[in-house]
Amino acid sequence: MEVNVQTAQQLRLTEGEFEKIKEIMGRTPNFTELCAYSVMWSEHCSYKNSIKWLKTLPRDSEKMLVAAGEENAGLMDIGDGWGVVFKIESHNHPSAIEPFQGAATGVGGIHRDIFTMGARPIAALNSLRFGKIEEPKTQHLLNGVVHGIGHYGNCFGVPTVGGEVYFEERYHTNPLVNAMSVGIVRNGETISATAKGEGNPVFIVGSATGKDGMGGASFASADITEDSVEELPAVQVGDPFQEKKLLEACLEVIQTGAVVGMQDMGAAGIICSTSEMSAKGEVGMVIHLEKVPTRQQNMKAWELLLSESQERMLIVVEKGKEAEVLAVFDKWDMPCSEIGVVTNTGLLQFYMNGELEAVLNAESLVLGGGAPQNDREYREPAYFEKIKAFDPATVPVPEDLKEVAKQLLQLPNIASKRYIFNQYDSMVGAANMSTNAPSDAAIVLAKGTGKALAVTVDCNSRYVFADPYKGGMIAVAEAARNIVCSGGEPLGVTNCLNFGNPFDPEVYYQFVYAVKGMGDACRKFDTPVTGGNVSFYNQNPDGAVYPTPTIGMVGVLDDVEKRMTLDFKQATDVIYMLGTGTADINSSEYLHKIVGVEYSPAPEFDVDAEFLLQQAIKQLIQQGLLQSCHDISEGGLITTLMESGFNRSLGFDVQQTQNNIRPDGFWFGEAQSRAVISCTIKNAEAVIEFLKAWNIPHEYLGVVTEGDIDMEGVSWGHINEWKDLYENAIARTVAPSQVVSIDDEKAQVMQKEGIKGKGEVKGF
Repeated sequence: MEVNVQTAQQLRLTEGEFEKIKEIMGRTPNFTELCAYSVMWSEHCSYKNSIKWLKTLPRDSEKMLVAAGEENAGLMDIGDGWGVVFKIESHNHPSAIEPFQGAATGVGGIHRDIFTMGARPIAALNSLRFGKIEEPKTQHLLNGVVHGIGHYGNCFGVPTVGGEVYFEERYHTNPLVNAMSVGIVRNGETISATAKGEGNPVFIVGSATGKDGMGGASFASADITEDSVEELPAVQVGDPFQEKKLLEACLEVIQTGAVVGMQDMGAAGIICSTSEMSAKGEVGMVIHLEKVPTRQQNMKAWELLLSESQERMLIVVEKGKEAEVLAVFDKWDMPCSEIGVVTNTGLLQFYMNGELEAVLNAESLVLGGGAPQNDREYREPAYFEKIKAFDPATVPVPEDLKEVAKQLLQLPNIASKRYIFNQYDSMVGAANMSTNAPSDAAIVLAKGTGKALAVTVDCNSRYVFADPYKGGMIAVAEAARNIVCSGGEPLGVTNCLNFGNPFDPEVYYQFVYAVKGMGDACRKFDTPVTGGNVSFYNQNPDGAVYPTPTIGMVGVLDDVEKRMTLDFKQATDVIYMLGTGTADINSSEYLHKIVGVEYSPAPEFDVDAEFLLQQAIKQLIQQGLLQSCHDISEGGLITTLMESGFNRSLGFDVQQTQNNIRPDGFWFGEAQSRAVISCTIKNAEAVIEFLKAWNIPHEYLGVVTEGDIDMEGVSWGHINEWKDLYENAIARTVAPSQVVSIDDEKAQVMQKEGIKGKGEVKGF
């Protein structure tokens, strides 16, 4: 068929990109070759509209074991000869069209990024965003996504240990599904996604190739419309049992020493794996596509190249050791076919039944090689004027704080996500240590290392919408705070940057300043960015989603006994708030959802104060002075106190200590760099002396009670009454049959999983 600029545009390439391809090749590409460029130069694969700013993020640390972006996932040293491998990626567009398979294959894909490096995945997390929970479409997407995550993770055998879920109107058409995987590996036993060695054979391993997932990378690089449902073939189909066998086979075959390089086949399939491995090794390949096992007849060359069928790997093997490799995969009943050979030409030559179908320069296809790197225009969003115009003095202080607190605790962004995480198996593989011991970050035992990992995902996108720079900083700071409050030492970051159309200057402004904020915060906390994912075009005809730079962070606990939980431990313990008390109601759930204000500034935040607070909390935990520690985030101080009491059905007797600030700001505001701690009466004096010595602002709030709640001398009832509101709010909306009964006898075991106010599944 004739290939021209119209053909290129149909494949979502621009006229300029088509001209550049012709210049690179010295001729007009044929259709198969143009298809290869269309997926490899898509935003999803090439980061062509983001790479300029991604390069500004801090990517160096003495604990980094591979350079950021060098391999499929980040790798950091946790000591004693062990490394942690972690990454987060999006599967937003597929999940919007087919939520079960979209979410399931997102989970499968991110786990492959971990074990393709030779690491064993031990934990999964996710960050999910949906529209209004009352809407039938939202409930359809929610149930499909959660079922997909639970099905794949449970069958694959890796526990889902943490996450967050938000519900906002702006995600109605375009939900966000970000999946994170964490694994461990002995230092020096990783494998690189690199091809090298002229004459070395190339194998494809795993499931047969079909037409599912065709053009998925390009599909993920365009706005979602009402017609997107017609693109259902772009959604992949996963098989978690096949991936489990693939995992075990790959980890075993690495031990033979016969593997030169290995890469999973995710976005863009065979063309992506062959080009990236070849470019990294500065080699080429000859591939015979008819040797690729298929599950559909008469597949064309371009279909084989672009298919995103799941559970597949590309492996380069040392010549002469083919039998060792085949024996391992035969043992696991895993198809393994030799499809080509490594060359020294730098060219990818694809044959089909003896016919040369495509000749491509590997370097020209990939990120950092010939793929475009664009400068996009950006300007301050017009809605900033509405934010600047907001005056909190126009918001009347509510007369009935108790009634507001009841409403607040039942908001879907704050209420328990029990309905969701009950569908995940948190104990498969027995890696998780924190069941019935909720903490701000999930605590996962890294078997064989003598250590534990603290893992979390965080981003309040409304803060980023209000102030992209400050919101980006807060996302990093809160992730670090969650790890520190759990007793861990933050190590590094992986991010999933979810934004609208980059050709919109106001959207691109959000992206640029969020990246700047993230970068500055990462430098402050010494948590380098090890890699991640950019997801643009999260947009529908009504506009873009909230800018959502999701932060996945990993920390380490050298002494597992030093882990800290968020729940109050016993009556008479003393409660303090650390950090500056404030009347700041800006961008809070209270202001947005209950008062109904859409535009307000981001909450108060000072990165230096945040850093000092975290250092102090680390020391308090290490010295064994605390009974509990829980950071203050969505829902403010009252939500933090309630969550601290739920696990053991303990209440609190507290009062507002600063009478010069508005009470709704004190109890419901979301100013950052704050935490609630409790300690025994015996340790209270030592805690106060420490805080004074460190110059940490702190306030005495009151004491833990047997279960009753006393707010400034007024009874608010028993903690279990509030727990019932919190635990059952979402179930009452989407699945009334799953409402649970809260009573005194069950109180200490009901909360199998610990939760943060924003719905992060913590420590289960």
